[in-house]
Amino acid sequence: MSRRTLQLPSWLPIDPYILALIGTVVLAALLPASGAAADVAGGASTGAVAFLFFLYGARLSTAEALDGVKHWRLHLTVLACTFVAFPLLGLASRGLVPYVLTPQLQSGFLFLCLVPSTIQSSIAFTSIARGNVPAAICAGSFSSIAGIFVTPLLAAALLGNSGGGFSADALLKIGVQLLLPFVAGQLLRRWIGGFIARHKKVLGYVDRGSILLVVYTAFSEGMVAGIWHQVTPARLGALLAAEAVLLALMLAVSWYGAKRLGFGREDRIAIQFAGSKKSLASGLPMASVLFGAQASLAVLPLMLFHQMQLMVCAVIAKRRARDPQEALTDGAGVAREVAPVG
Repeated sequence: MSRRTLQLPSWLPIDPYILALIGTVVLAALLPASGAAADVAGGASTGAVAFLFFLYGARLSTAEALDGVKHWRLHLTVLACTFVAFPLLGLASRGLVPYVLTPQLQSGFLFLCLVPSTIQSSIAFTSIARGNVPAAICAGSFSSIAGIFVTPLLAAALLGNSGGGFSADALLKIGVQLLLPFVAGQLLRRWIGGFIARHKKVLGYVDRGSILLVVYTAFSEGMVAGIWHQVTPARLGALLAAEAVLLALMLAVSWYGAKRLGFGREDRIAIQFAGSKKSLASGLPMASVLFGAQASLAVLPLMLFHQMQLMVCAVIAKRRARDPQEALTDGAGVAREVAPVG
């Protein structure tokens, strides 16, 4: 068999990291941490999440973020997609209980709708589609920063007790475990920013390893608690169908809504790819803090949606790249907003 026949189609990007996540889930199912081992894993997971958000803060260039405010209409549009349109659709999913989704899966589905957008994949797909890459960079960064503050507040307001008992204590944990490390990273960036930039690849493995540890701990707790007996193949199929509808709606809303607002082709591409995505890297650590023992079911919809968005957006980006270049003005003669950002 030739090497070429072993390669996956270019339009079907199975993320190797997703395979690592699946392997971690299988490991947790076969060898869940319990007793003293669970305490050790839980402590290590807590430290890993704090370190993860410390790195997020240390990587963020404040100057670049402030420079991106020039394109404020685009960023507000992406934030509206991420933290208004998505949550409204998530709330509408309550109508799927109990016939399509269980209450636990619906809580995870709603949590998926509350997490911030991605950065890396939004940039990559915007670049492939010949969109406004600087705008995608800033939009993804702003969404990630806003998510650190907005996602816990939205979760407390919209999920209530279904999310594992949100309380002032839960929000305090968010502040100590996520916000403080993030702020510390920002404050220390002046001295450690160069080191982080030089070791970006190695620290990227630290990022992913931290998230794998969080997943292992969450799914181990779920196995010990026996909550996985609540999920059947039929329920998983229904969840995938609901997520496919969610993704299709947000792709349409972000694209046609941006067109209605007068954005040009390059900006609409950035809005669509940044406004229709959800971040696995940000959502998993937050879920581990907010949901506790219920985190394994809470992150399942996010993990499935993450892979789905990669596959679908890869196809869309390739097709957008083949679109003929539009004129510098639209049919109404309104100039496109293509000023570079950052």
